[in-house]
Amino acid sequence: MSRIGKLPVVIPTGVSINIERNFITVKGPKGELQQSFPPEISVKQEGNEIIINRNTDHRLQRSKHGLIRALVNNMVLGVSKGFTKNLVIEGVGYKANLQGKKLVLNLGYSHPVVFDSRENISFVVDKSGTQLSVNGIDKALVGEIAARIRRVRPPEPYKGKGVRYADEVIIRKAGKAGKAK
Repeated sequence: MSRIGKLPVVIPTGVSINIERNFITVKGPKGELQQSFPPEISVKQEGNEIIINRNTDHRLQRSKHGLIRALVNNMVLGVSKGFTKNLVIEGVGYKANLQGKKLVLNLGYSHPVVFDSRENISFVVDKSGTQLSVNGIDKALVGEIAARIRRVRPPEPYKGKGVRYADEVIIRKAGKAGKAK
């Protein structure tokens, strides 16, 4: 039995679940998410818990068991609490600002880089323009948008300039050593 798959998903108050054949819909105070699941995985609601089981013990079903449970748990957490990825911008002249719902990044290129806000995704930038948060209800989408922002100017190892995650540690390299005489 999958260690993750056998754990029930607790449904908090204010969240409603609708399970139809191979499709689950989760509605909460922050929004609505939908996910399909394979027919060999059964998803049932019992009271205020969601139980996920597999029909057979084949390798493919075992691999999907924990995955479906994790996806359903992330859906429940997303519509009730939401997810956040924090980014830090370091470098002289590097900054971010919001123009309406668009995120505009000035990262040392000859042009600003613009990110449009998607459905259920929002950006928060502090006053200095160096702290950035990506917020949303879909964990995968929040992570993907944050990764795309980081990919525009990844941190370099000598001075640490660029865009990095707030909890990321950049291993710094020593610069050029002087000539030994």
